[in-house]
Order: sequence, then structure tokens, then C-alpha cells
Amino acid sequence: MIMKTYSLKKEEVERNWFVIDVTDRVLGRVATKIADRIRGKDKPTFTPHTDGGDYVIVVNAEKIKVTGSKYTDKKYYKHSLYPGGLKIKTFKEVNENNPERIIEDAVKGMLPKNKLGKSMIKKLKVFKGPNHDHESQKPTEWKLS
Repeated sequence: MIMKTYSLKKEEVERNWFVIDVTDRVLGRVATKIADRIRGKDKPTFTPHTDGGDYVIVVNAEKIKVTGSKYTDKKYYKHSLYPGGLKIKTFKEVNENNPERIIEDAVKGMLPKNKLGKSMIKKLKVFKGPNHDHESQKPTEWKLS
């Protein structure tokens, strides 16, 4: 008996919405779980060349934790593409001004570096407080163990 390898097609993808509260969670641990869910690696129909993942809504982004001395030592770089246009901010500064960027950057770094990865990161919605504007999608709460 010959078994064929199953390959997920774009039309067969079923996407769900999940909401996760990252209060007092470690950044890297949460980011890996989110990246797997967005990519679809937690599904038995995972196919590397197809975007088969789910949507993830992250709330309370400003309450994320980091271990060690990363709170003061971790740096975020941004460049304007002009000479001398490098801007460097610490984790503490970014967490005060734009905490959504912290989670977006961490998850984006764990996705493929191609067109597929660019389309996958659009399924991540990060919000600063406990409220989000995706209630109409009826997201289910995602509890991490």
C-alpha cells in the first residue's frame, strides 16, 4: 500500500482567532508559542510552503517580562538609511513608549524571511491594554501552561 504525503492547499485552510494575555509571561517563551500558532506548526496539516496558521491577538503587551538584565541592557535598533541615522533604544524605553513593537519584533524574527513570513506576521494583532477591537471575530481564549 502506497501512502501519499498530504499537502495543504490555500483553499483548504481553516483559520481561527485566539486571544492571549501576556501579563507576567517571559517574552521569548511566549513569542515561540505565538510564532508556531501563526505559522500553523501546531496543526497536523502543517505544510512549510503554505500559510496555514491562525490569527493571534495579544493583550497587555506592556506587562511582558524579560529575564536577567535584559530590562536595562537589551537594545532595539532603527536606522533612517541616512548617514548617522542610527537610533538605539533600550527595552525599558520601548516598553514605555511602544510595547507592541517588542512582541512584534520577537515573533517576526521567528518566522520565515520571505514573502510567506511577511504575510504571516499580518495575522498577529498586539494591543497595549486589556481591550482589543476584534470582538466580532469571536476569538477563543488561549491559556498557556
